[in-house]
Amino acid sequence: MGTQNQLDFEGIETLPLAEFTEKAYLDYSMYVILDRALPHIGDGLKPVQRRIIYAMSELGLSAVSKPKKSARTVGDVLGKFHPHGDSACYEAMVHMAQNFSYRYPVVDGHGNWGSPDDPKSFAAMRYTEAKLARYANLLLGELGAGTVDWAPNFDGTLEEPTRLPAQVPNLLLNGAMGIAVGMSTDIPPHNLNEVVSALVRLLDEPKTTLRGIMSHIKGPDFPTGGEIISPRAEVSEIYKTGNGTLRVRATWEREGLDVVINSLPYQVSGSKILEQIATQMRAKKLPMVEDLRDESDHENPTRLIITPRSNRVDIDDLMSHLCASTDLERTQRVNLNVIGLDGRPAVRSLKDILGEWLDFRLATVRRRLEFRRDRVQERLHILEGLLVVYLNIDKVIKIIREEDDPGPVLMKKFKISELQAEAILNLRLRNLAKLEEMKIKGEQEELSGELEEILKLLRSKVKLKKLVRGELLEAAEEFGDERRTIIVERDAAQAMDESELIPSDPVTVILSARGWARAARGHDVDPLSLGYKSGDEFLAAAMGRSNEQAVFTDTQGRAYTLLIHTLPSARGQGDPLTGRFKPADGAGFCGVMAGSPEQWWLVSSDAGYGFFVQSAELYSRAKAGKAMLRVPEGGTALTPVTVPGGEFPEDTLVAAVGSAGHLLVFPSEELPEMARGKGIKILGVPTKKYKEGEERMVAVALLQPDESLIVHCGSRKMTLKAGEIEDRYLGERGRRGSLLPRNYRKVDGLETEVKEAN
Repeated sequence: MGTQNQLDFEGIETLPLAEFTEKAYLDYSMYVILDRALPHIGDGLKPVQRRIIYAMSELGLSAVSKPKKSARTVGDVLGKFHPHGDSACYEAMVHMAQNFSYRYPVVDGHGNWGSPDDPKSFAAMRYTEAKLARYANLLLGELGAGTVDWAPNFDGTLEEPTRLPAQVPNLLLNGAMGIAVGMSTDIPPHNLNEVVSALVRLLDEPKTTLRGIMSHIKGPDFPTGGEIISPRAEVSEIYKTGNGTLRVRATWEREGLDVVINSLPYQVSGSKILEQIATQMRAKKLPMVEDLRDESDHENPTRLIITPRSNRVDIDDLMSHLCASTDLERTQRVNLNVIGLDGRPAVRSLKDILGEWLDFRLATVRRRLEFRRDRVQERLHILEGLLVVYLNIDKVIKIIREEDDPGPVLMKKFKISELQAEAILNLRLRNLAKLEEMKIKGEQEELSGELEEILKLLRSKVKLKKLVRGELLEAAEEFGDERRTIIVERDAAQAMDESELIPSDPVTVILSARGWARAARGHDVDPLSLGYKSGDEFLAAAMGRSNEQAVFTDTQGRAYTLLIHTLPSARGQGDPLTGRFKPADGAGFCGVMAGSPEQWWLVSSDAGYGFFVQSAELYSRAKAGKAMLRVPEGGTALTPVTVPGGEFPEDTLVAAVGSAGHLLVFPSEELPEMARGKGIKILGVPTKKYKEGEERMVAVALLQPDESLIVHCGSRKMTLKAGEIEDRYLGERGRRGSLLPRNYRKVDGLETEVKEAN
């Protein structure tokens, strides 16, 4: 067999995989942070935004020019400066054109550029046109004046500016959002007049505190208006640390009965707000709202109308609830993370950002002045050479006519520089007139004066700051406007209790023997007349209201709570409670309670124990229910009995009957009021061992001394009058009671006779 070829690794660098992946990931991370996701403090732009603006200026798309197809701009950006996806590039361009996204739009878009309801509903770039907005002059106006550094583009064939010479802090004015690797930025927009006012204060008083700055900059100023309701201390802390959250709320006003929402929090969709409110209305959680409509148009970008059901509705409570339950109020994250002049990302305070931007601006203006100084000095130098022509015109013409290379001869003869000689040789004959000599001397005088002013500015920091101050004020005068977002301190919105949002209609909650529940409108419902599933039948019913809670009890003594309005209508057969709760194995539902939280109930077990409890003590959101009545092993809880009227009349009686036919009646005051537990003895039946056929308590009832008691035994029933009850069955609590007549000892239930109104 031949020998296998051995791989030759000579000259190939090898690295451990962990070291290579770590370096590759860090390189990628730094690329995303510095060249994609985070803005620079100088011009407040990410690379893609900077390249779009520069490419548009190179295409001649100024504010006074005719717009061109967006596809043309995107094509230039991708082909020359930004070799990435066209959709992402176009979306960045659209964002800079949307007046609801940018406080001061940089791009002037023509066509469909999206709407506040759906910012990404803009048309394709082949349909839209765009040019630069007037505001873009503040970013590009000094680009050709030697103010910025230039770098090769991705293929080295062109050069692009590394920064734009922004004349205002665009970072704060239009804000920025971005997600990098391990960090992100969320800078809200601000008002130009306020920011310039703070910058002027810092130029005049460099030691101004954050409190002094905030006397000018009250807070962010969002393009969509709204109001910032965060306490001033919280806003101050955000500007101090560069991190935090603001609470922003919509604004509204009254027009007759209607509530008109006229501005929304930043980046909130009006259609989504309407959808959120309509969802609550469909779920019958906004009974106080009758109508909802959108009247927004070009003149009123946000005009949402809410019509209350009546003038008795508390509008403040209603709007507070809607703010808490919809996007009418939301938190806006603030993270002042930006790439500084040192090229490093960091979270900065507001004062640090303003101070560092002023350093950038002062350096930019100095570079502009130095560039202009060099151009003026160069022009003056050339003008000095041109004057030689007019002083020695005949000699100059003779040298040019006779010499093959007149440049060096002119330089030697008249002691001029190469630059001056070149300017003389390029001079046209028509410019040799006496009038041109006067123009040159006039230009010399003008440029000399300009040079003197430039040199004064460069030598004096005070004068340089004064120049920057004046330019800032000019920009504010041209582009500044009134604040749109109101600053007002309010408490956070609170949602109404769900019970307050549901109509309070009378209902009857019905429970079947197999644990199916439903709710019927009204209190005059006959549960026995309703339809039930095959093999099922009526078990218990309770009267309450649709905005209250129902408590279902199981045979093991646990209580389960449901909002009554969530129960299905009695037109159907209901829903199984096992689909909503998780009772223990072997437990079945045996009763239902409804009514106000203060309603009293008598709960008991077949072991003969029980107590009184209020509904509120049994409320629980747990699917496994809440422990209510302690039932001995092998025992079962009985159907709860409501206390008529919700209060205890002094002479209310408790009637209890056992499985052997013994009936006992005693005063209700002998039973305790408890939240949970076993209770105390009601009827004297054995409880230590549950043997088949052994006597148990089968039913309890509450009655007044003058009321009759109906005893149900299968299809038969017996009515015991008040006098008979008092004579034969009244006794001490915990006794066994007296036997019922022979044919009425297998009792199914007890019922109080309902008195008819006179």
